[in-house]
Amino acid sequence: MILVFGSLNIDLVAQVPVIPGPGRTVLAPSYQTHFGGKGANQAVAAARMAGPGHVRMAGRVGSDGFGDRAIENLRANGVDVDLVIRASEPTGCAFITVDQAGENAITVASGANNSTSASDLPAALFGPDTALVLQMEVPFAQAVEAARRTASASGTVIWNLAPVPEKMTREMVTELLAVTDHLIVNEHEALDAAAAVGLAPPDYTAAATELARIGDLTCIVTAGAQGALAVAADGTCRRAPAPRITPVDTTGAGDTFVGAFAAMIHEKVPLQTALQVGCEAAARKCLEPGAQAGMPMRAKIPSLA
Repeated sequence: MILVFGSLNIDLVAQVPVIPGPGRTVLAPSYQTHFGGKGANQAVAAARMAGPGHVRMAGRVGSDGFGDRAIENLRANGVDVDLVIRASEPTGCAFITVDQAGENAITVASGANNSTSASDLPAALFGPDTALVLQMEVPFAQAVEAARRTASASGTVIWNLAPVPEKMTREMVTELLAVTDHLIVNEHEALDAAAAVGLAPPDYTAAATELARIGDLTCIVTAGAQGALAVAADGTCRRAPAPRITPVDTTGAGDTFVGAFAAMIHEKVPLQTALQVGCEAAARKCLEPGAQAGMPMRAKIPSLA
């Protein structure tokens, strides 16, 4: 079973002439509503690779219409939602303005995500067949506890260190590395994590090598058009190229990689194959608008054809 413990949001997106500064107001002709939250995004991506019945989402939404829609959307994508709990806080919401040049400004109201708790996870969930997927949009201590419970049951922990907290300490990174089997970061997150533990590597490959060594884990770095690499604790490095595409919308590409990679790790395919499938899935997503809406089904992945 793939268990995603993380955030669920509704995204409200408005196209504006310019992004307003302090004290300013701009008018938008309308707005769009999208399903988001890194946890929900990764659950959908994993379900589209693994198929219905193989992915469970654990998190919290409010007792409101947005919560209803978020749950129904996951269910429609084949994700088990029995562990999505109703909270007293409102459903998480992201307010996104996008200007004519494509630049954006985002404000996230975490809402119910802030009350997400590892206590929501029954002990029976954890076992050697559990692949736990984590991000950084729910309380860190609760994510660590979920990871510890997975590790204690000989399961696999896949942690996407995104978004990087503004105040990420050495203790946080050390604690995270200690309970993780596969750490997934982009180029910038790799360098940020290395810096947090007092290192100054010259590039993201060196950062991944150090993080893998310190944590005795595999560190995966996604690098957009440069593909992805995975460095094992012994320094062995594998690389997978990114398909050549002309992107339409890169929103959610990172989450697509994480979900597809997690599905492959759960199937116990070789690491090289998991990397390649992640890159192909992320590239396919970039050819379609929307985060979750553009995530590909398994049949669209060349490596799995």
